[in-house]
Amino acid sequence: MLTISVVGTGHIGLVTGACLAQLGNHVTCLDVDSASIDALQRGKVPFFEPGLEELVARNRDAGRLQFTAEPAVGLHGSEITFIAVGTPAGDDGRVDLTQVRAAAIEIGTRLDRDTIVVNKSTVPIETCDLVETIVREHQHSTHAVSVVSNPEFLREGSAIADFMHPDRIVIGAEDKSAVAVLEELYAPLGAPLIITDVRTAEMIKYAANAFLATKISLVNEIAEICERVGADIRDVVLGVGSDKRIGASFMHAGLGFGGSCLPKDLAALQRIAESVDVPATVVAATRAVNERRIARSVEKVRSLIGDLRGVRVALLGLSFKPDTDDVRASPAIALARALIEAGAGVVAHDPVATAAARKVCGDAMSYAESAYEAAKGADVLVVATDWSEYKQMDFAVLKKQMRRACIFDARNIYDPGEAVAAGFSYQGVGRS
Repeated sequence: MLTISVVGTGHIGLVTGACLAQLGNHVTCLDVDSASIDALQRGKVPFFEPGLEELVARNRDAGRLQFTAEPAVGLHGSEITFIAVGTPAGDDGRVDLTQVRAAAIEIGTRLDRDTIVVNKSTVPIETCDLVETIVREHQHSTHAVSVVSNPEFLREGSAIADFMHPDRIVIGAEDKSAVAVLEELYAPLGAPLIITDVRTAEMIKYAANAFLATKISLVNEIAEICERVGADIRDVVLGVGSDKRIGASFMHAGLGFGGSCLPKDLAALQRIAESVDVPATVVAATRAVNERRIARSVEKVRSLIGDLRGVRVALLGLSFKPDTDDVRASPAIALARALIEAGAGVVAHDPVATAAARKVCGDAMSYAESAYEAAKGADVLVVATDWSEYKQMDFAVLKKQMRRACIFDARNIYDPGEAVAAGFSYQGVGRS
């Protein structure tokens, strides 16, 4: 059993802390947000992640997991300290390392034993060097410090499974003894380990996200071509994705990518590339294709119902993907705003993200208690997030609820033939 501290209780930090506790370690999660800590101490997870509240409760009750807002408590006696704080991006793509710097200062100040500091947050190249410099500048002891890059590859909505059953674990370190400790920590997971230098580990995270984002943008661009030539993107993806060299994951045509990682990381990677005189043409094109998706989606709604002024839109989904309440950089939110700007009134429903959406959108749109309530009197139904509960909507009931029978299926969750047979005008993405 290792004594571990996790600085940050967001999606990455809390999942990491709970899962490491589940592996039998003693974990303390530290956060300056006292409200989040208070909620966690009461057994309430401040965001939605399937299975996480139960995992946190189980390990808290077992005495393996605790929470504090006090650095002196959270960092005391820690053999390994994970930095899992937010790294938001500015408008210019520059990553804000304010929280990383603050964490490094606290770690250095509170250092009371030899410690391995692990960068879990997605950060620009050379951030581990920065963290090590800050820790050493602020430590008041002679204890040894090793700073390691251990990027996360957790998907919101399936983060626990991703942690417990990873495709690989990347460890970037110069200190062999630190590598040995992390190998021991992760041994119960039985996953392949990729041991490399620090900067390569930092780049692996950016490269992985860039590749995934590129697949999404490519399939969306192919989908637009499909619409013009009369092909069906779903069958195209089936044919292309069957090639083992390509695979079908992240090849779902729709509104494009969003969330807290891909948009931010692509912008940061482009900035990094430009700073070393590399044009990053593919990364720039990937971002440009993604940014066009909202305008293209508004065009498709117009093609169904004409002028949007005074039109009532039932928007299904607000989170950037299903099984999360995260609305950061959500394409669904972006589409709602674009429709409102065009003169439409939007009534939205989401199984778990309504509260989060209300914080960022306020009263710009209305919020319904159910998908069918959202559809009452609507001129068009827009599927913006592919929650499972939306896939089983009763078309007959839906048609009776709506003023006009029109569907823009931005996630391709319905069969076009069934929708048309039920009396709907239907538009999908990349489907003739």
